[in-house]
Amino acid sequence: MKKSFRHFLNLHEISKKDIDLILKYSHRLKKNNKTKQLKEKKILAIIFEKPSTRTKISFDVGMKLLNGDVVTLDHSDSQLGRGESLEDTMKVLSSYVDIIAYRGSDESKLYKLSEISTVPIINGLTDISHPCQIIADIMTLQEKFRSLNNLNLSWIGDGNNVCNSWIHASKHFDFNLKISCPPGNFPENKILKSLNSGKVELFKNPAEAALDADVIITDTWVSMGMKSNPKRLKNFEKFQINKDLLEKTGRTTYFLHCLPAHRGCEVTDEIIDGENSLVWAEAENRLYAHQSILLWCLKKI
Repeated sequence: MKKSFRHFLNLHEISKKDIDLILKYSHRLKKNNKTKQLKEKKILAIIFEKPSTRTKISFDVGMKLLNGDVVTLDHSDSQLGRGESLEDTMKVLSSYVDIIAYRGSDESKLYKLSEISTVPIINGLTDISHPCQIIADIMTLQEKFRSLNNLNLSWIGDGNNVCNSWIHASKHFDFNLKISCPPGNFPENKILKSLNSGKVELFKNPAEAALDADVIITDTWVSMGMKSNPKRLKNFEKFQINKDLLEKTGRTTYFLHCLPAHRGCEVTDEIIDGENSLVWAEAENRLYAHQSILLWCLKKI
């Protein structure tokens, strides 16, 4: 019988009980100043096919603070760069280490690797989803609001992988999610329909989506792997998060952005640096959220 692993692949596939456990322990790690030690040293392998700052560093630092160690592989310093398949690499690597964080483009590859691997796999980002980010985001909102019940969240911008993971999260939390994107940039119907949730609404007009928002969330308009296209950027102009848009919410509204931010494009300086920006707490919370995910995958919580 194949051994059962706690893979962290996508939020809607994980139980509400486990999501709550991960979040609870994230807060505990922050309160106790990261002090949780593994009794036995564990090794995390990081395989990132895409650039990363916060995800990579927070997993690296987080694992080491847990008394673990980290091995990082990229194409330039491994046989991956000379044509060895990721699948062959995974077969060997999972016999050396205890857990693997993978970041790449193709989500189907992530799931294939999870079938090959003999250790837990963490989804560090694909073109379709970014669940680790959402754990940190929800942790940040719990710090500000305590509960997400009946919160009005507005996603304004590109309906990308982070937006998809917010849709996945709506399975577990009673927030209202309004999504506003330029035509052709909304999340795919199969993602919207997969949850059969009435808590997600789509809007063509960003001002309508912003009305009554407790939190406005956005991301870059040009995701990794995309070429900057002036026509595309033109289509997004009225979706910028700025003072005029926030004034349309009719209430005190907080702001989230997973970073990196392109200031002057999707958000203005006065919003990201303003008193209602939660961006820097959100970024810090990546460390505690990722430590908690590691511990959950290793069955230490």
